[in-house]
Amino acid sequence: MNVPENLKYALTDEWVRVEGDTATLGITDYAQHELGEIVYVELPEAGAKLRAGEPFGVVESVKAVSELVSPVSGEVIEANAPIAEDPAIINDSPYESGWMIRVRVKDAAGLESLLDAAAYKEYRGVSDH
Repeated sequence: MNVPENLKYALTDEWVRVEGDTATLGITDYAQHELGEIVYVELPEAGAKLRAGEPFGVVESVKAVSELVSPVSGEVIEANAPIAEDPAIINDSPYESGWMIRVRVKDAAGLESLLDAAAYKEYRGVSDH
């Protein structure tokens, strides 16, 4: 399982890449693997307000429908339009092309509760071997 070192992780299997006051969000390699083939994704539009710990969208696979939970509070500045047309991008590239939304972070304090890569691997019982 791929767990990039430069990201932060939520216990709900979302990842966060922070660049200044902007956070890019997506689901982890673990999450996309557990879901299986992703067939539909519903994301908020630019301007939507997010609160940490609350749902911001839905991802549907051949196995299940799961809510996407925002690990940050802020305003959506961009949704990844290509994944709405071709949700399988998330399976192929969960950390790069398969990102979901970009958020202007309102309160960076929420980022403190996120896990680093090592803690996320431990949480999910994944070894480096």
